[in-house]
Amino acid sequence: MKYQAILIGACSLFAGLMPFAGNQMLTVYSAANSLQNVPGNEPRNGLNPSSIAMGRFSKVLVIRLKKGDDLLEGLQKAVAQEKVNNGAFLGAFGSLTSYHVHVVNNTTFPPKNIYMKGRGPYDILSVTGAVIDGRLHPHLTLADSKKAMGGHLEVGSLVFTFAVVTLGVFEEGISLDKFDDWNWN
Repeated sequence: MKYQAILIGACSLFAGLMPFAGNQMLTVYSAANSLQNVPGNEPRNGLNPSSIAMGRFSKVLVIRLKKGDDLLEGLQKAVAQEKVNNGAFLGAFGSLTSYHVHVVNNTTFPPKNIYMKGRGPYDILSVTGAVIDGRLHPHLTLADSKKAMGGHLEVGSLVFTFAVVTLGVFEEGISLDKFDDWNWN
């Protein structure tokens, strides 16, 4: 699969997304989060801690995939080629001839997934998510003439006309390694 990556100066295109000075990890307290009886999740002042990672983008990749490319495989190849360690998917547009996603199918632990596939004409509304230690965690939002839907992107979402995905690449020093681990509190 071929793709084109265009490096854009993050300050010129996405200046509003980077008010941070350097990469750091903060702990914040939210009254909105209910306390859970989980080891290591001790309340402080009656509030439950949450984590926020802050950093600057070193660059923004604009990745263009061509007709017939698999969306997930194309993103994986771009991330590997550009040696992206940590990043955030900022958006996407284009179209698909098929999709394959999974979504959470229950509200108790452990979480269980249901996989959904479809064929037909679909517009890509967005790709969001993250690259965490070189591993992709992308979510796809798409629509046809009747509905919008989405989920965690799986292999099997094939590009129709083209797909353009923007990926902000964080400077070194930021850690996202547990952000998508449901066991981490």
